[in-house]
Amino acid sequence: MAVPSGPKGTRDFYPQIMAIQQHIFDSWTKTSRKYGFEQFEGPMFEHLDVYRKKSGDEIEKQLYAFKDKAEREIALRPELTPTLARMVAAKGTTLKKPLRWFSIPRLFRYEKMQKGRLREFFQLNMDIIGIEEVSADAELIAAAIDMMKDLGLTADDFKVRISNRTLLEELFEHYGLPREDHQKLYALLDKKHKVPPENYDAEMEKIIPDTDTRHNIKNIFSMNSLEKISNCCGKQLDSIENLQHLFDLLTSYGFDDYVVFDIGVVRGLAYYTGIVFELFDANKSMRAIAGGGRYDNLIKLYGGPPTPAVGFAAGDVVLAELLKEKSLMPPDPPRSDLFIITSDDVAYDQRIATARQLREKGIRCEFALKEKMNMTKQLKAANAAGVRYALFLGKEENEQGKVRVKDMRTGSEELLDVENFGSQMVKLLDRCCSER
Repeated sequence: MAVPSGPKGTRDFYPQIMAIQQHIFDSWTKTSRKYGFEQFEGPMFEHLDVYRKKSGDEIEKQLYAFKDKAEREIALRPELTPTLARMVAAKGTTLKKPLRWFSIPRLFRYEKMQKGRLREFFQLNMDIIGIEEVSADAELIAAAIDMMKDLGLTADDFKVRISNRTLLEELFEHYGLPREDHQKLYALLDKKHKVPPENYDAEMEKIIPDTDTRHNIKNIFSMNSLEKISNCCGKQLDSIENLQHLFDLLTSYGFDDYVVFDIGVVRGLAYYTGIVFELFDANKSMRAIAGGGRYDNLIKLYGGPPTPAVGFAAGDVVLAELLKEKSLMPPDPPRSDLFIITSDDVAYDQRIATARQLREKGIRCEFALKEKMNMTKQLKAANAAGVRYALFLGKEENEQGKVRVKDMRTGSEELLDVENFGSQMVKLLDRCCSER
């Protein structure tokens, strides 16, 4: 009988793969805590209307949507921002602003699979709620950069590409594009590199039938500096000043080498209201690793008071691919710190008693669960566990009131007093950690 596989677009996390996943999660959590963010979570599924309210009925095609036993329309969450907005709206004005929240949710999207995109995945979400100044945008972008640096990536490996939806709206209006067509164009621009050029051009012609207007709109995306855009408009726009201030702040963070202005970053979702950004590998050979921006109207949409907000999400799938490409995958972690090995003349329950003493000291340890196993096989089991130390218990050591400890990396051995060997092992392991 054939072995069944997991559902299409999902992953099985065997221990070695789970170790890589945990490495990413640990880095995400470390960065979030370093920036003063609090962790939150929401339900794995929401009422379908939570997503319809934000994105319209079309969103249902991208979701795992179903009716529960009470015929309520439910969907597995495809993103966390609507849940966050609903939670903040539910508390009204009782939450003390600003909020600095992060989460690492498991998400689901029923989409065509491609490199860097699966149907079940994890994201880091970081959001600042209640600050309208661009300082909040700068803080989040700095956190996104620090997240990547903590994983060993440099300015040569990735860039944060930054734009402003307000600037684009001002430019679209400057060239005569009706406001009702803006969102259609955002959605098209966001998938420019995901569709064939001829399809892209045909869709743009539908949205902008006038040849001159279409030419002017296309010309916007060839402008690679704020100065060029300002010159084309003949005036200094507030949105340009806003962007310039953001870049100045990121220079103060010391991150000017990591950020670039890119008018082509639009973010297709309708709820973005200002600065938007995406984080790509330096060659843009992969999907966006992270993306986000300002969404000042979303909490009000869910019934809350008008509340400025900015946030971003980083995906685990593309990030893992980049780490692999840059040879930054972590080594396989040891299963335990120490393996207890006993000779034939030592009772099995002494293994248990020794392990208990060590575990009470917080030391990860194990021993062979087969009661009758020779020392050679026990030593092989210790190597398989990847331990740094093996602790030997034998008749000779017992008579001396000692235990023998072997450093599996160097081969060196030493005898420890049986009365306080647990504390001595803690010191040895602490020393190993400091050496790393």
